[in-house]
Amino acid sequence: MIPISFSHHRVTVPPPGWITAAHRQGVKILGTLIFEGDGQEDCLRLLMGQLPQSVNGPAKATARFTSLPLSPHYARLLAELAYQRGFDGYLLNFECPLGGGIEQCRALAAWITLLQHELLNKVGSHGETYWYDSVIFNGQLKWQDRLNSLNLPFFLSSTAIFTNYTWPPSYPNTTAEYFLSLESVLAGSTLGSEPRTSKKSLSDIYMGVDVWGRGSHGGGGFGSYKAITHIDPGSLGLSVALFGQGWTWESEQDKPGFNWEKWWEYDRKLWVGPTSGDVEVPDVPRRRGEPECPHGPFQPITSFFPHNPPPDPLDLFFHTTFNPGVGRAWFVNGTNVYQTGDGWTDIDKQCSVGDLLWPLPAVQWDDDERISPLPHVLPAICFEDAWNGGSSVRIDVSCPGSKEDTTFRSIWIPIQTLSITSGTKYGATLYYKIVETGQTDLDLGLSVKSSAPDAVSFEIQPIADTDSELPGGWSKVSIQLSIPMEQDQIAKRKSAIGLIVALLTEDPSKNLDVKIRIGQLNVYPVQPSTAAVHSHIMLCANFTAPKSKDTPGMLSWEVGASFLPLTSINIMSPDDPVSAWAVQPSNNWFPQFMYYNIYGLLHFPSGHVGQPENAVWLGTTGLVGRSTTFEVVPEELPFWSEINAGKSTKVRFYIQGVTDNGNVLEWENCVFVDSDLQSILV
Repeated sequence: MIPISFSHHRVTVPPPGWITAAHRQGVKILGTLIFEGDGQEDCLRLLMGQLPQSVNGPAKATARFTSLPLSPHYARLLAELAYQRGFDGYLLNFECPLGGGIEQCRALAAWITLLQHELLNKVGSHGETYWYDSVIFNGQLKWQDRLNSLNLPFFLSSTAIFTNYTWPPSYPNTTAEYFLSLESVLAGSTLGSEPRTSKKSLSDIYMGVDVWGRGSHGGGGFGSYKAITHIDPGSLGLSVALFGQGWTWESEQDKPGFNWEKWWEYDRKLWVGPTSGDVEVPDVPRRRGEPECPHGPFQPITSFFPHNPPPDPLDLFFHTTFNPGVGRAWFVNGTNVYQTGDGWTDIDKQCSVGDLLWPLPAVQWDDDERISPLPHVLPAICFEDAWNGGSSVRIDVSCPGSKEDTTFRSIWIPIQTLSITSGTKYGATLYYKIVETGQTDLDLGLSVKSSAPDAVSFEIQPIADTDSELPGGWSKVSIQLSIPMEQDQIAKRKSAIGLIVALLTEDPSKNLDVKIRIGQLNVYPVQPSTAAVHSHIMLCANFTAPKSKDTPGMLSWEVGASFLPLTSINIMSPDDPVSAWAVQPSNNWFPQFMYYNIYGLLHFPSGHVGQPENAVWLGTTGLVGRSTTFEVVPEELPFWSEINAGKSTKVRFYIQGVTDNGNVLEWENCVFVDSDLQSILV
């Protein structure tokens, strides 16, 4: 999946939060370059480059150009923009006729290769350009709904193509047959191909499907699966371009009683299916000339695609607070620090919600020999409680009574797919809350199992929990896990991390109902014992005062690392084969933070100031993409009325980091900065 930010402005840059959310899952994200309506003049300027500001001309008055001249100027600027903002390329949408005809189109196809070259240089090997099926080789605006000779030059010059979405059911097969008829040299798949050419495959052809149903086969919405069935990504090999995925929110948001819970249920039903029952698929009249096309019952969108894990935690620490990027409250270490009736949205805080939980987890007895009916496990997003962030996942376990003469039952509930490297030690930590146990003793553990057919065994070692009493009734369980290298030569293993729920009851014939909440899951590589132990710290902070009560001041800060004191140095001679102290195992060790919590505390009129525990939460970083700055608008401060009344004008701001392995810094490792807002009072 590659999300693309789209608007009807010339250049669309993905919002910072969307970039963070995509990259956290190892997914690329693209912006859009679009020309519509009267955009022909700008299309020409794109190719010819920056207009001169001085008097100039050819050195000799002879014809120098035999075709439209081509400049890399805007290709460089667009690649630089992608690099500076952190996204991975562009969808190229030329939805206006090109008056220069074939010559301009030939130059445009060549320009696309310049853009691709600049993206690879600036962004990296993952830079991409996607062509949208719009103008054809002679400059006419004529959507083809498939790949053919009329749009082929643009596809060959790009990384991939998005077709339009009004195609008849026969077009996916027609498109595949056409692609397979291309000479292999043209598709870049032979030894004779240009080595720098992007090699093409069927998966580089994205057949359009409009979730709003605007001329799309199946009518969109919960009928979108009908179009995807013809594209057949699993067998035919084509890819899918989904237009208008915001349908699940935009089509329902104005209905009475629509809230985050109902949105999540509606959105989840489209993507992964319902937790129970069937999905009603509206009947859609056949389009003119379209033959009858029977389809089976509803299929969720994800059922058509392979289930891939997020990046290996060895490359990118895995972190989730099971939040879809929305909420009504904000929690820090189990404490509610902010509550709003209207709700908030911040895609920067969007995490995996546990890809193995939805629509229902594949529950198993942890004891393979048990033959009793499996428990029913129902997940739900809980916006009323969290460990960190704005939500947790509620897991309701209903275990039917058993005729087996045993008082102990152990259940495996998978939560999240992982990619694990053999021979590497990982740490994993889960924050959870046992809400209801029924008439049973309950013990909860964390474990990992192989998802591959040729399963391997994990070495799992529990880690003693030193935080026995956490705020809000939360608990923590931690393990170390690894796959021994000697039993597995495969570099990376698709695995599942999940819960082991152990139930002990006096009467096994009675039904058991258990309710659990999971609030945060982190998986990260364990540093070797020879590595230097360091702590994340906040070094210093600064505040640039605002010019008025309704303009922002700016908080900024710097982060650092601190090492444990050396207890001894065992160097006896220059020839000792030991290091004087433990060193870093790589260059990529310096502390990383996911975001920062910002707090404010008003000084007392006497000049004294309270402790950071008394400060008021003001917000987090990430919403506007600035990692170590935070805007403060004075009149939006919760204690502005006291400042405006002159009771006290001095404010202490605290910055509290949240590390990439999910730990909220203790106040001892945080930093404050004082400010005086006296100058902005009228």
